[in-house]
Amino acid sequence: MPKRTDIHKILVIGSGPIVIGQAAEFDYSGTQACLALREEGYEVVLINSNPATIMTDTDIADKVYMEPLNLEYVARIIRHERPDAILPSLGGQTGLNLAVQLAKKGVLKECDVEILGTNFDAIERAEDRELFKELCESLGEPVLPSEIAENLEDGLKAAREIGFPVVLRPAFTLGGTGGGFADDEEEFMVMMKNALALSPVHQVLVEKSIKGYKEIEYEVMRDANDTAITICNMENIDPVGVHTGDSVVVAPSQTLTNKEYQMLRDSALRIIRELKIEGGCNVQFALDPHSFQYYLIEVNPRVSRSSALASKASGYPIARVSAKISVGMHLDEIPIANTPASFEPTLDYVVTKIARFPFDKFADANNTLNTQMKATGEVMAIGRTMEESLLKAVRSLEIGVCHLYSKKFDDYTEDEPKQTFRREKKRETVEKDYDSDRPKETPVKSSSKVTPIRPSKKQTGPGGMQVCVIKPTSVEDAREITETLLENRTVVLNVEGLDVEIAQRIIDFTSGSCFAISGNLQKISNYIFIITPASVDISGDFLSLMDSFETRGIQTDF
Repeated sequence: MPKRTDIHKILVIGSGPIVIGQAAEFDYSGTQACLALREEGYEVVLINSNPATIMTDTDIADKVYMEPLNLEYVARIIRHERPDAILPSLGGQTGLNLAVQLAKKGVLKECDVEILGTNFDAIERAEDRELFKELCESLGEPVLPSEIAENLEDGLKAAREIGFPVVLRPAFTLGGTGGGFADDEEEFMVMMKNALALSPVHQVLVEKSIKGYKEIEYEVMRDANDTAITICNMENIDPVGVHTGDSVVVAPSQTLTNKEYQMLRDSALRIIRELKIEGGCNVQFALDPHSFQYYLIEVNPRVSRSSALASKASGYPIARVSAKISVGMHLDEIPIANTPASFEPTLDYVVTKIARFPFDKFADANNTLNTQMKATGEVMAIGRTMEESLLKAVRSLEIGVCHLYSKKFDDYTEDEPKQTFRREKKRETVEKDYDSDRPKETPVKSSSKVTPIRPSKKQTGPGGMQVCVIKPTSVEDAREITETLLENRTVVLNVEGLDVEIAQRIIDFTSGSCFAISGNLQKISNYIFIITPASVDISGDFLSLMDSFETRGIQTDF
């Protein structure tokens, strides 16, 4: 079928500001799409609130609106411009969410605006966790035991029925925001509250954890004629449990047998046909490395972050083809380098993607990788072999190494999984007894989170005073604070850089411990607290007191 002639003006929704999980890849895709639509003679109106993109250049679209990407402003622009159709699938999750809101509020119906490409029903079935589960079950596709929860009580009930550990997946969120693994009820309650708050529809999928499975992605394409092809398949070197945006990814897959490859390919094509997606689509699988058992993890009915990687890796312009499919063209009508777009690309080389993390700039950020994306960029390298491609990617990271060995990891052990590698490992300090008149106490084991501070002799009263600066990294560190207080030592608590909810839990726990031993807790600043046992009484200005301690060479983070 040739391109549609009943539409003339198309509104393209961009991805907005650069955030984790949604950045330059959508600028790349959106620019391709706008140029492809103009190439076919359509008037393109673009709304995108990010001026630092090529997409918002004046020669990419006919008209550009630099306005906030929310329901109010987009609705106002639609009523003013009166486009014949909107194309939301190129603006990442932001574009899809806006399209859903516009449809539900009746703005599209009011202005007689059509959604191009993937229709509203397909978006709902792919993004809504309950509808997606029903879809998979109807097709006979294996899905993990899961329950939909819309409040804390239902979520906890579901987690107990499924059995811990569980993974939380908020609906309609970007980059795994709000998701993660919960190993027990205490951890679950904190994560569930956060996930419900971050989901636009306040809906969270509580799912059985399958950490350790292989994670495989397929980038597929379909047109209105039901022609569906696989553009590229990618294999995450990191197992399930690490967000694909943070994982090392290779294309094509390196460890799949032909049976596994064809099995997952057939599943991906079955899904895209059932959803009736028109354009690009990303399908994620979890595969048991010891059997042929697999589970369908997620379907992104849009051009995704992985689409940009697949497009560059294969040379197939996914966004350009998706845009032309959205206006009625079929794959066999779209030329790509003198070849119809209906031909599946073949890779006779290896592509490796490695994420670039911002932990060198955000030293206090939690660097434990999980289902929530933390990378702020990535590099891609092409090589004739896996080894060549991998080492090229490592060099491209510009982190001071050109191979897989890094000296800073020499001190790492499995007993210290949360150690921050950006900092040199501190020597363990054994506290000394500075009062010669009293018997020596048993030295207390010190960790990287505890910095003992030795008071000067003029500040030391009878029996002396020992102060420890503790900078926790998780809720589990609250126990260390309590144990320090029970040793009759004063604690300076520094919660700077911690997640607000985690910090609040630590402070609540510490307050309870302090009350139990009749101690005292004082707030010094927004991040600094001083906790003293019952035997210690601090009066006057705390900061002047701290100045009296001999803290030279000790990082206190004050």
